[in-house]
Order: sequence, then structure tokens, then C-alpha cells
Amino acid sequence: MRISVIGAGYVGLATATSMASKGHEVILHDVDEQRLSAIEKGQDPLDEPGMAEALAAYPVAVTNNLSEAIANAEVHFICVGTAGASWHYDLKSVELVAAAMGRLLSPGSTVVIKSTVVPGTTETVIMPLLQLSGKKVGTDFGVCVNPEFLGVGTALRNALHPDRIIIGQWDERSGDKLAALYRGFNCPILKMDLKSAEMVKCASNSFLAAKISFINEIGNICKAFGIDVYEVASAMGHDPRIGHKFLNAGTGFGGSCLPKDLRALIASSRRVGYEPEILEHVLTLNEEQPRRMIKLLKSHIPDLNGKVIGVLGLAFKPNTTDVRESVAVSIVAALLKEGARVRAHDPGAMASFQKLFADIEYGTAAHALDSDAVLIVTEWDEFEQLDYCGKIVIDGRRVMKAREALVYEGLCW
Repeated sequence: MRISVIGAGYVGLATATSMASKGHEVILHDVDEQRLSAIEKGQDPLDEPGMAEALAAYPVAVTNNLSEAIANAEVHFICVGTAGASWHYDLKSVELVAAAMGRLLSPGSTVVIKSTVVPGTTETVIMPLLQLSGKKVGTDFGVCVNPEFLGVGTALRNALHPDRIIIGQWDERSGDKLAALYRGFNCPILKMDLKSAEMVKCASNSFLAAKISFINEIGNICKAFGIDVYEVASAMGHDPRIGHKFLNAGTGFGGSCLPKDLRALIASSRRVGYEPEILEHVLTLNEEQPRRMIKLLKSHIPDLNGKVIGVLGLAFKPNTTDVRESVAVSIVAALLKEGARVRAHDPGAMASFQKLFADIEYGTAAHALDSDAVLIVTEWDEFEQLDYCGKIVIDGRRVMKAREALVYEGLCW
């Protein structure tokens, strides 16, 4: 099929590449001409593992002209970002695309919403904009919701090898068309209504966030008992009802998805008159967890004013340059509030973090280690090779080599 993908971020680029790998003709639209130029040359502007090789093997056409993208395609994926600064998704980009796309749609084409939104958004916000031109959903064109389950650093692998494909359909014809497009992917295809499909994404990420906050709370309890939570979690994970994934206790979750989706679902629940107490506690505990690192640090250095504190890890997880909602942000802010000098190191994210904190010191791992104390915030493999002897280390990610430190404190163990 001929496919247009609107938005060349993590979701759009992974979607375009995975569809091209199945033999579909793909055109990718974005307003960022520098990003499009890189993609056209077979380069990966997002530093996603395997993406440059995939673009070389399965090239996609690119354009900054929405009309050109829509004109010759049968299926249109909306993949623009919805991350907002508040507890609600920012729908401006989705709304602009939908309003412009409606008049350009050819008869029988299908619009697919991959951008993450709360339940009801497609029906109450996006569909009315698509129909401004007078064309009708279900008659002139189709609409589906097809949530993504991609991780930063694993986006391409997740797109090529999904564990399930969710299709929310306005009408059966639209759902069947999208299911046919995905026939080359080896996984279950689950059909449902639009709102249910939107909820699957929000509920899935909220569950993962809850699992992380749960094991962090168990870790906090374990520390009080003198127990290594990682031994407990490993044993728990052998139960197939629980599993091992997302049971690594530490400083908490960050990134562009889990915090955003959790906050949006909490806010949406309140709007319909339900107080989501478990979800609220998940968020509260996640916000408290980095503060525990500062509390542990102050148990060894009560007055941080003028002290030099090294911070190892700035990205929200290893193998990415992404610092969105990284726990390092709140940790560095707390250190600065205490009057500490911060020396930071991250193998990939220092340039990104410098946009948030221009006045702290950035340098090598050795420079960060040359401090009064060191906080380990992200579990980069490189941190297992460092020399921690003679140091005070507060470890938020269970780096085993750090146990060689003169003074070692694990956050949850």
C-alpha cells in the first residue's frame, strides 16, 4: 500500500521504516527540514540503534509539504507529538494536522491516530476537525486508533517486532484495511472501539509505572530491614504472573511516556468524576524517590553547601540522549538548592542536559568522581568499569563495581 506518515519523531520514523521493510511505499512528512534532509541521506537524526542501517536498507520518501504527503497515499498515520508541560496532552500539533488533512483526503482513504491521547479524544476532537471539509467518517474516509508501544533506544526493534497490534476502529471496513496492512507482522492483532484502543496505551504505561513504583516501595522497605531488594525481585520475577521486567528498584521512572501518560490519565479520570488513588500514589512515590538519594547523601555529608558532588548519569535511561523527565533533573536541582557544586558526566546526554543546567560542570567520569561524594543516577554499562575506591557513593542503580567505594549506600538495598 501507499502510506503517509505525519511526524518524523521516534514514533513516526520507526513506523515509516517498519512499514517500508514490509514492502509498502512510504512518504514521511515533517516541518523540520534539517531532520528530513538527514533521513533522505539515510542518516538517523534521533540516534536510535539500528535506525541508520534500516533507512539505508528500506529508504522512505520525505516531504515538508502536507498536500504532497497526503495526495498519493491510502493510509495516513498521524504520529505528531502530544507531550505537554502540564497534566494534559498538548493537542495543538494533532489538531493542526487533522484540520489540514481533512480537505486533502481522497475517497476511501484511512486516517490512523498513533499519537498518544486520552480516551475519547479521537471522537470528540480529531474526527470533527477531519470532517470540517464536509467529508464524513465512515462514508468518505475511515478512522482508526493504533497506539504505539515503543521505547526510546528500542523504537525500531519494537516497531519491527511488536508483541501486539491494537486497532481501534470507527467502522469495520477501516479496521479491516489497517489489519491487512499489518498482516506481515507476526503478532496478535486485537480490534476494539476507538476509546478502548486509546485507553490500552494509557493503561499499559500506567501499569508499567505502577510496577516500578511498587518495587521501589518494596526496595525502601527492604533497605529498612537490611535486605537486598534485587534478590527479592529476582525471586518474585520467576512467577509468570509477575515476570522480571520493570522490577529494577532505584531512583524511579522518567522519559517522555510513563510520566506524561500517567499524569494525563489521572487528570482525565478526575474530569469524569473518579479519583484514581493508586495512580496518584504511583506518581507521588516516583517524585519522592530521587529525594531519598539526597537524604542518604546528607546522612554522610550533613551540610552540602560548597561541597562538590559528582553525578553519574543524566539521561532518563542508558543508551539514549533523552533527558525528558529524567530523575537527574530533580536531583541536580535539589543539590544546587543545597548550595552544592555539581560535576556531571553522561556518555550521551550531556549536551541535552546542558540546555537545562548551563552552569554546572560537565566533563569526564573521572572528573565527576573527583568530588566529595558521587551519586549514580543512570545505569550506563560504562559505570561498571570505573574506580570508586576511596569515594563516598550513593548508588541509585545498583552498579556492582561501586560497592568498592570507601562509603557505599544503595538507594533501596
